[in-house]
Amino acid sequence: MSFTTYARPLALVLALSAAWGAHAATLTIAQPADIRSTNPGVNRDNTTDGVVLNMVEGLVGYRDNGTVGPLLARSVEVSEDGLTYTFALREGVKFHNGAVLTSADVLWNWQRYMDAGTDWRCRSDFDGRNGLKVTEVSAPDAHTVVMKIDHKSAVFLDSLARTDCGMTAIIHKDSLKPDGTWDKPIGTGPFQFKEWKRGEFVLLSAFKDYQSPGSGKPDGFLGGKRPLVDEVKFLVVPDPSTIKAGLMSGAIDASQVTNTDVADLRANGKVNVFVPHDATKHVLLLQTRDPLLKNVKLRQAIAASLDMPQIVLAASEGLGQFNNSGIHTSSAYFDAAQKKGYDYDPARAQKLLQEAGYKGEPIVIYANKRTHVPSYQVAVMAQAMMQSVGINARIEVIEWATQLDRYNSGKYQISSFSYSSRLDPALSYEQFTGDKDKQPRKIWEDPEALKLLDASFAESDPARRQAIFDKMHALMLAQTPLIVLYNGADAWANTARVQGFSVWEGKPRAWETTVGQ
Repeated sequence: MSFTTYARPLALVLALSAAWGAHAATLTIAQPADIRSTNPGVNRDNTTDGVVLNMVEGLVGYRDNGTVGPLLARSVEVSEDGLTYTFALREGVKFHNGAVLTSADVLWNWQRYMDAGTDWRCRSDFDGRNGLKVTEVSAPDAHTVVMKIDHKSAVFLDSLARTDCGMTAIIHKDSLKPDGTWDKPIGTGPFQFKEWKRGEFVLLSAFKDYQSPGSGKPDGFLGGKRPLVDEVKFLVVPDPSTIKAGLMSGAIDASQVTNTDVADLRANGKVNVFVPHDATKHVLLLQTRDPLLKNVKLRQAIAASLDMPQIVLAASEGLGQFNNSGIHTSSAYFDAAQKKGYDYDPARAQKLLQEAGYKGEPIVIYANKRTHVPSYQVAVMAQAMMQSVGINARIEVIEWATQLDRYNSGKYQISSFSYSSRLDPALSYEQFTGDKDKQPRKIWEDPEALKLLDASFAESDPARRQAIFDKMHALMLAQTPLIVLYNGADAWANTARVQGFSVWEGKPRAWETTVGQ
């Protein structure tokens, strides 16, 4: 990249850093867009969650392997019938305004979340509309919260911990203005809100009275969580070339980077590049109700025509890890059975095409060209491989909004698509498994698959759940309603003066991070 390409953006970053008083104890993290709000689980996106979850916490949180553990709770007990959850709160936890956390705060938050006026993203997951209902929440004493649900659920705690739900964060009631409208988050997290200059930056400061839930390295949103810098500045930098230049100059401490910039940044001795894999899924969706693709042998032929490890290698610039499973590779449920995948076999593909009675009819692959999403790259390689065995594959590039609309209505043959992260396997399978008559966006509607999915939501025993997921994986490979290619593999970088910085599920963890001179 020439100097003239990024000189102006770099000068802007340097000027902004100087104007805002950057110093050795400030960690500057670039992000591609501004946040949508500071309200946990309300008017949010992944970028917003990545900022807000440095300030707030819930009763439970995720570990690195996708399991859930206590966070503001010190323990969680489940009744024998699976319907009652008792949360014992950690004592002495403080909100950012100095108030001490009690069970009354949890009750107030739950009432707020279940109020339709709050517009909490996840209310339907707890009020019965999506199947599960919390029937009662009580506080026997100042340090105990009891929640009752209407039927046994293996994902109740997972739903509470979900990052798109804002971790069901427990905030102080003074987070609201006197008229009940949102003001700012007063949470219990390692950093507290300081300033939001819309379109430019969000500034957080260390919460000196923070009590880390654990020690050592971060473990998802558990483990060590000490705030080791005075401030964290989330700087809005939409242009990837500006981010690259800012990292090389030191004006930016950390940021996600494009996979195509990895080689240049790795060649720079002052920048560390790393690839935190996450549970997003990059896939090819096959419409099983399409007149052609309803034939399972044709779908199997498509799978056999694809050299999937080669597709992953090229689409991810060598950073992705091939995975045909609906379960991400770092999950506690990713076992030997989940490692089984499709075999690249062009001769078998041609044989299956003959058995399917395929006569060269065109098959269209929808794709988009969004940054950080391999939709188009995957489509191009899949098209070439399909054509090589005699499949008349064509690509139609469309805007993401149009592709999403056709996904939701089921109007496509093949769609090169990406699913957002779901950590529990049942929730991951639920993204694409269901009745198409009721939800046209669903991909897999086999009756046996639907029974197994229902069982996975009801069964809490890990060994029995593993057996269910292993059966689902084998059945999915045989029926090929979609082809999972790999999980998220987005590159991040930080300067050499930054130590301990980490990213999990696409979200920067500013805790346990230090910044030197």
